[in-house]
Amino acid sequence: MLEEYYEELLNINTRGKKTEINHSIHYHPYEPTPYSALEELFKHYQVHSNDRIVDFGCGKGRLVFYINYLFQVPVTGIEMNTSFFQEAMKNRNCYLDKTHRKSEDVQFHCCLAEQYEVQPSDNRFYFFNPFSVQIFMKVLNNILLSVENHKREIEIILYYAADDYTYYLERHTGFELIKEVPLPELYLKNTYERFLIYRLALS
Repeated sequence: MLEEYYEELLNINTRGKKTEINHSIHYHPYEPTPYSALEELFKHYQVHSNDRIVDFGCGKGRLVFYINYLFQVPVTGIEMNTSFFQEAMKNRNCYLDKTHRKSEDVQFHCCLAEQYEVQPSDNRFYFFNPFSVQIFMKVLNNILLSVENHKREIEIILYYAADDYTYYLERHTGFELIKEVPLPELYLKNTYERFLIYRLALS
């Protein structure tokens, strides 16, 4: 019911199918973040007007549209699968037609995550376990290089975080866990059903 409500509200179709997979050992099957989980996250996590959010492995763009609609901040989706990218662009047209939001604030790039050039204004990065830790490490390195060139506070949001993601973040980077948002009821059965927020503070 919640899925239908938001899909109609945003004028998009981001539902996933079991057959929609990425044929790569490094990139995981498509699965959008449930709207119920997004609602819970943003009860506890604040988005500011100067935030610029990047969703790695954005699929058909659900998070991009959800955040832009609710908080009116620029969001960029990165997707390597051309079929998903095309669906995201189709959804973008439908979303903009209905909401009349600024088109420049809703962007998608069809490329490998590690090939995305992190922009100086990008400061919030979202990952729903989209790829292997090897790719994650390369993406993090790009983020850190960007921070070296343009000093700013960075936060990373992980949903359903793989153990090797958190291990690498906590032992090999300067990111620190600042917030955990478990999903009611689901977390009791599966401890991966949570959001983890990591921050790289200004030095």
